[in-house]
Amino acid sequence: EWNGATPTDLIFPFFLFIVGVSIAFALGKKKELHTDHNKLILTALKRALILFGLGLFLSLFPKVFTEPLEAFKTVRIPGVLQRIAVVFFISAVIFIKTTRKTQFWIFVSLLIGYWLMMTLVPVPGVGSANLEKETNLGAWLDRLVLGEAHLWKSSRTWDPEGILGTIPATATGLFGVLVGTWLKRKDREDSVKVSWMFSIGLLATILGLIWDLFFPINKALWTSSYVLYAGGLATLGLALFYWLIDVQGYRKGTKVFVVYGVNAITVFFLSGLIPRILNMIMVKMPDGREVGSKLWIHETFFSPYFSPVNASLADAVTFVLFWLLILMLMYRKNIIIKV
Repeated sequence: EWNGATPTDLIFPFFLFIVGVSIAFALGKKKELHTDHNKLILTALKRALILFGLGLFLSLFPKVFTEPLEAFKTVRIPGVLQRIAVVFFISAVIFIKTTRKTQFWIFVSLLIGYWLMMTLVPVPGVGSANLEKETNLGAWLDRLVLGEAHLWKSSRTWDPEGILGTIPATATGLFGVLVGTWLKRKDREDSVKVSWMFSIGLLATILGLIWDLFFPINKALWTSSYVLYAGGLATLGLALFYWLIDVQGYRKGTKVFVVYGVNAITVFFLSGLIPRILNMIMVKMPDGREVGSKLWIHETFFSPYFSPVNASLADAVTFVLFWLLILMLMYRKNIIIKV
């Protein structure tokens, strides 16, 4: 329930990891021109602000149109897109302004610094350092700076995308930057690149599991062990797909992932927006209840035919396939929405 990781818990760090990899590819040559550094940073800031704004809009919608004052009073400030925005910007600035060696030591410092803060710094009003949901240092800082009204609605006392957790999340982005920098090197054979990536990925995963013994792997806290564990698995995955697709030329069945990948932020944003819109459209059930369209769809087409767990799974798979059809049409028409 709290410590540990399921496959679902790997999705977000994998995304931040590949954000870091993309920074190395997108800005690699541009950073060589020092006169363009400020321009690159401003562009990164603009993208980060747009992403942050999209995340806030999802938190505000639809209440912002019916009760705007109340919506802003209770809007959740942290969030997935907000964390992506901050990690992207910080990682981009570090990549632009520092060498690979410095990036590595910043990465190490972030992991060790966060570990020491979370396990040694006493929590005001609580006592000794701890890693529990509501009483850890990160939860205290979120309540102090943001206030309970602006935290995760499921708890209001702590937030899985809180302020302090952005430190190790940035380390996840830098992990991707370092791997991306290695991957794009021209002075190494593909076999050498793949071998090193497999080695680094395996080592990081093992180190994460060892660190887990005294600093538990935990997604909500984004612990340093979680950074190494998830980053190591992401590196192994990237090495495998790089070897299969780029080196061996095996591309059969990969289009579905490309279709999602080129519009990743778009589908994430819209797949969060559509259920909110569906919940606004009320439908009368046979038993007289008025429910949102999202619940109506679930209870009409899934609940009668599956167990609760499998109904949830079937609903989710259907939603993914629904977006696949839309994204396939966008891909064929070369519609790519970039931030």
